[in-house]
Parts: sequence; C-alpha cells; structure tokens
Amino acid sequence: MIKNLRSPGWWLGISLALFVSIMADYIATWFGVVVLGFVKSPISTIMMAIFLGMLIANIIKLPKSFQPGFRSCTVTILQIGIMLLGIRLSLTGVGQFTLVALPFVIIAIAVGLFAVGLLGRYMGLSRQLCSLIAVGTSICGCTAIIATAPLIKANESEVSYAVACITIFGLVAMFVYPVLAHQVFATQPELAGLFLGTSIHETAQVTGAGMIYEAQYNAPVALDVATVTKLVRNLCMIAVIPLIGILYSTDQTKDDKRKINYLAAIPWFIVGFAFMSAVRSFGDIGDKPFGIFNLSQWNEIISFIKETAERFLLLAMAAVGLTTMFAGIIKIGMRPFLLGFFAAALIGGISYVLISIFAVDLITLLI
Repeated sequence: MIKNLRSPGWWLGISLALFVSIMADYIATWFGVVVLGFVKSPISTIMMAIFLGMLIANIIKLPKSFQPGFRSCTVTILQIGIMLLGIRLSLTGVGQFTLVALPFVIIAIAVGLFAVGLLGRYMGLSRQLCSLIAVGTSICGCTAIIATAPLIKANESEVSYAVACITIFGLVAMFVYPVLAHQVFATQPELAGLFLGTSIHETAQVTGAGMIYEAQYNAPVALDVATVTKLVRNLCMIAVIPLIGILYSTDQTKDDKRKINYLAAIPWFIVGFAFMSAVRSFGDIGDKPFGIFNLSQWNEIISFIKETAERFLLLAMAAVGLTTMFAGIIKIGMRPFLLGFFAAALIGGISYVLISIFAVDLITLLI
C-alpha cells in the first residue's frame, strides 16, 4: 500500500476513474433531463460509468502504471462501498434475507459445480480449467478462481482463461439481467434482487446490476437483497474451495498439501457489512440514537453514509469499465468460451426456476 501511495501511476489511475464517475453522473443527468425532458433522468449513472470507461479503455491505450489504481478501485473502494451499504439494513433484515437466500445459493452452487465440471471434461478441457470456471461462475467470480488455483495446481493460462470467461459473461449479465428480472418479477423487486444475487458472477457485477435495477425501477430493496445474497455466496468459499482441493488431492503428494486459512477465507467487507447493519439496528432503538443524536441528526448520518457508499460504488464501476478490454474475448479460445457461456446460462436458469417456484412461499414463511 505504501508503495502505491508513492506511485504517480496509482494516483493517476484513481483520478481517471474518479473523472469518469463524475462525467458519467453529469452525462446521465444531462441526457435524461435536458435531452429527453424527464424530471428525473431514466439513464443509469452506473451503466453510463461502465460504458464510458470501456470506451476510453478500448480507444486510448492507457499506461500500465494506471492498473494498480484501477485495481484499488475495483477491490478496496468497492469493498468499502459494500461495507457501508450495511447501513441500509438492520440486522433483522440482513438475517431474514440471508435465510431466504441460503437454499437458493447452495442449490445453484451444487448444480453449477457438478454440471460445468462434467461438461468441461466432455469437451476435452483440463480438469483445472473446468474447476476454475465452475467455482468462478457458481460462487464469486475472480476471487474464487484466484483462491482455488493454487490448490489444484492450475497454470497461468488456465487462470487467465477462467477470469476472462467470468468477466465477459458477468458484464453481459450485469446489463441484461436487471431488465430480465424486471420482466419476470416486475411486482416483486425482492425476487429480482434474489435473482441478481444468485445468478451474476462477480461482487462488483452484482452490485452494479442491483444499482441499475434500483435506479431504473425505483426499487432499493432489489439492491439490498442482491447484496446480501451475493455476500452469502461469498461466504460459501469457506466450504467449497477446500472441497475442491480435497477432490484434487490425488494430484498432490503428502508434502505438497496446501494449508487452508479458513479465517482468511472470510472477506473482511462481509464482517464490515454486518457491523454497519448492527450500527443501524442499535441506532434505530429509541428516540435518542446512542444517547447522543436526535432522530433528525441520525437520519442525516444514515443519508450521508448511504450517499458515500453509492459514490464509492460508482467509482468502482468506472474502474470496471476502464479495465474491460474487448480484445480479451478473442484470446480465450472457443471451447472455454462455450463452457463459460453454458455455465452462466445454467446458473441463471436454475436461479430463475427455483426463485419462481419457491421464493414467494419462503419469503412468506421467514419474513
């Protein structure tokens, strides 16, 4: 971190992402209000930030020194933004959404791991590549891929292929699934959020889709449910990634077993999200939150934290656009690309079917 602070490229990368996020906000508002004549712009600022970032990244050859700054935005700043989103929900709400999401997440992960691995081996792809695409699609994108790769001795090209597949199809889903979710769950935004959280790969992509849905259809609950559902999927890394290691244990010698740090497998921002939810829960008790603030001040604090979270997430989405290169589609090859497409379609389809059949009854029972 100290090294980054001393790097001009790191600061310039973050500055460019910040500039893109500010411009995206301005353009989305200007186009929706001035050009289209709406009182409130229907153009998603998040979508505009990603598109604008992608446009810049694929037209202008940005210096490699900018990449650490972009990475800080898509990882650290994104995670801080997600953590701050916890202020939107009380612990009761988080707990209820977690109980609703858990069975759908577990079934989607189990089906994804089995089916993707089976089809990939049938297509003649390596067990390692199949496993990486399966965990990346089923659990939490690139984080799961990077955490699994050392356990199964995946090489760099296999990791790169898997990451490229997850990135491409996750980005497509981020733009398409909010519209799809509204079509099939128009009157039930909590189901739309559940669908987004179970079917899109990366945490950043789920957050972006949830924010697009919230902005387009005025449904904050969709973002809340999508966020909690994705955090439940992230936590499943603790069990699934060691299981993948065990399944591949025949390829390792006794002296070469990887030790798994279960504590490190818990993303810190999940703990932070729960902490912010706890702050909201305790703050909402009584007429004088924490014995210090009046209700008006407490509501202002909540609003400030919410706005800060949204600004951080917008900055992260701008960086996502700035790191998306169209050339990556060509490099991954046809068979991994087809497997990645099948994996994304399978998880999306399974999520939709399960949610359509069981979600309403489960929500009625638990909430």
